[in-house]
Amino acid sequence: MFDNLQDRLSSILNGLTGRGALSEADVAAALREVRRALLEADVALEVVRSFTDRVREKAIGAAVLKAIKPGQMVVKIVHDELIAMLGEEGVPIDLNAPAPVVIMMVGLQGSGKTTTTGKIAHRLTHREKRKVLMASLDTRRPAAQEQLRQLGAQTSIDTLPIIAGQSPTDIAARAVQAAKLGGHDVVILDTAGRTHIDEPLMLEMAEIKRRSNPHEILLVADALTGQDAVNLARNFDERVGITGLVLTRMDGDGRGGAALSMRAVTGKPIKLIGVGEKVSELEEFHPRRVADRILGMGDIVSLVEKAAETIDAEKAKAMAEKMAKGKFDLNDLADQLRQMQKMGGMGGIMGMMPGMAGMKDKIAAAGLDDRMFARQIAIISSMTKAERANPDLLKHSRKKRIAAGSGTDAADINKLLKMHRQMADMMKMMGGKKGGGMMKQLMGGLGAKMGLGGGMGGMPDLSQMDPKQLEALQKQAEAAGLGPGMGKGLPGGLPGLPGKLPGLGGGRLPGLGGLPGLPGFPKKK
Repeated sequence: MFDNLQDRLSSILNGLTGRGALSEADVAAALREVRRALLEADVALEVVRSFTDRVREKAIGAAVLKAIKPGQMVVKIVHDELIAMLGEEGVPIDLNAPAPVVIMMVGLQGSGKTTTTGKIAHRLTHREKRKVLMASLDTRRPAAQEQLRQLGAQTSIDTLPIIAGQSPTDIAARAVQAAKLGGHDVVILDTAGRTHIDEPLMLEMAEIKRRSNPHEILLVADALTGQDAVNLARNFDERVGITGLVLTRMDGDGRGGAALSMRAVTGKPIKLIGVGEKVSELEEFHPRRVADRILGMGDIVSLVEKAAETIDAEKAKAMAEKMAKGKFDLNDLADQLRQMQKMGGMGGIMGMMPGMAGMKDKIAAAGLDDRMFARQIAIISSMTKAERANPDLLKHSRKKRIAAGSGTDAADINKLLKMHRQMADMMKMMGGKKGGGMMKQLMGGLGAKMGLGGGMGGMPDLSQMDPKQLEALQKQAEAAGLGPGMGKGLPGGLPGLPGKLPGLGGGRLPGLGGLPGLPGFPKKK
């Protein structure tokens, strides 16, 4: 998500922050590059012009050019304008209306409306504890109604029974009535789409709106739509009147121009983004956090939230107790690797860490991708219970069997065992200090740097933090020097963590230092 734009803008703005003084010509040259980067990211031309004009107007002022650090001032202006373009604050789905709250889903065919309907219903059911009814109004696409029914069955969410021959408007009216009688809090109407915008589609949407009186009308759009996103959003807003946007396939688009364009053109908030195929992979859109990530400033709050959601409190406690006794076997290592996969893998984690966005290419070049994690988990899974508990049992014949079972070779197994030995030594050294896993140690180090009193004290406690406290982390990160104008990353190691730790093959990758529990980078020769 926004990978291409992030790389380009970070490079351009780092060139400004490294200079002692800026002239108007310097700012103008940088803005030309920013303009080109936005256009290449598929941001609409009218949006790009408006954005660069606003930045130029503020950046060429005397207050910036004569500032002590003018480059950082320009970065701040770009950052603030990005936030303004994306919508200032996150806007959740509005459920403040008499039950049943009607949510109408609109968009083109193939944009992911039905899947998104299921994801929103799942989110409202499990997070908001609402009783939801889903209804398919798509009578044209073969098996569209059956698709939604199956989604409901998989997630244990009610769907409106299918009655053949009913028109979309009649189904909408029946759905609202059924929701009232069934005591549902929310009813989601999954409307039909077309391959393109046409008059019959808009007339049908208007009639459904009249019959169902929706509280929210969400335009579902594919993030890969590109330049056509502007026309799509503008047409639906003018003819139907949307209240918000949901962007799908954000995980598959390295450009992100649709997000910037649609919000800027309609003025309607992006409420949710789809970041994967699973029913749980739907996230709230936070403009400030996204702007931070686009400029390579990381996203501490989202990292903390994701960690709090994915880390099992009981497992973390058990791990801490084992570490206190200096124990760390291959079962524990497998748990740690799975935990990192849930957090989004190395690329996902680094993308959310301040100053680490530029490390993703180096990490990939070093072979530290999610396939490596999967391969290491496969090796451990091919071992017996006794071998996982006691790696010293692994002699040549056993390694040969494990290699055959996991589709690897003896060299891969030896690398894994070496990494485990280094990690076990490190865990012994830590002696269970506020530990419980690599991500807990990582967040603890960041917490210490941000003045949270010796780290964050373990991920289970973070899950108890309220949203205001989590949002405050971003500001604390900036105050601790992890925010705008960081230049080229964090030298020598992550805040609060030693520069070199066992388990990193020497920890010599510039700007990374040592992350506890991460597989070894190759040593410099």
